[in-house]
Amino acid sequence: MKRSNAARPFRRGVCVVAALALLSGCAQGPFSTQSARIGQDDGTDNCRPLVVALDSTGNYFGADILQGAAIGAFTGGLAGGLISGDWRGALIGAGAGAALGGAAGYWSSVQRQARDQTAMYAQVRGDILRENVAIDRTQLAFDQLLDCRFRQASTIQADATARRLDRASAEAWMRLVKSRAERDLAIARTINGQIAGRAAQFEVAAENLDPGASTSAQLRRAPARPSTMRTAAALKLRPDAAAPDIGTLAERQTVTVSGARGGYVLVETPSGQRGYAPAEALSGGPSPSEPSAASPAGEDFRSLAGSNAARRDNFAQSVSVSEKAIAGGFELAG
Repeated sequence: MKRSNAARPFRRGVCVVAALALLSGCAQGPFSTQSARIGQDDGTDNCRPLVVALDSTGNYFGADILQGAAIGAFTGGLAGGLISGDWRGALIGAGAGAALGGAAGYWSSVQRQARDQTAMYAQVRGDILRENVAIDRTQLAFDQLLDCRFRQASTIQADATARRLDRASAEAWMRLVKSRAERDLAIARTINGQIAGRAAQFEVAAENLDPGASTSAQLRRAPARPSTMRTAAALKLRPDAAAPDIGTLAERQTVTVSGARGGYVLVETPSGQRGYAPAEALSGGPSPSEPSAASPAGEDFRSLAGSNAARRDNFAQSVSVSEKAIAGGFELAG
């Protein structure tokens, strides 16, 4: 009996580890297979290489976040279970530990590895620069994939209009494209969540190295403001003249402006439709300031943190705009 009681804490620890392993196995990211996330290739999707490209960029963002959270969850869960003597305590401890691992785990690692303040600056700066490159890569992959989906829909519409496809077949193909776009969006949402999780890590590190750095980055974000369309304009999926049109904005239409990028502003209509319009097409005061996503080699630490925040915001906006566009799009006209 004594041996059984003595072994109980050990068994609890083993069970916590086993439970964490099961939970992590259910999470998307490095613990799931690519085929489970994007499905098998049936040879009918010419956007497939772009789906693989987008999904592959998520590997960079997923690994470190989940690793830090798993370490935190293990230590918090083990302590909670052993101290409280029940599994409820273990689960509460695991949740608290995961939050600690996600938000402070990176900074703790930097402190352990770097020998002085200069080395810590260099490590965090290098990590943020790499993060910026990775976000740029993800943004490009998502943009290219969305363009491909809307081109597919445009081709189906053209074939239906020209009677190269009968109505039933065209509708079936359009439904398939929409379902694939929704799956693409799910991948992007997961990556966006991973990027946001890493943002908390970088913000803790930035605040410790340069108090006020993360606050300075937040202040760069322009608040939403009402405006009016000076001229009619196409509503774009992304801030690029070559991007697909996802709607139209009428002259004198009221919109809400909440950001600027590349000569375009992010607008939302009273009906909730979101997209990008040329800044020159709007009236009602100056356009909101455009946060710089540039990160030159010699910039100061606060500017670097700001460029990282701008990239995160840009990708989050892309996901949000795409949600609206996909939900209301891919319908056969006529």
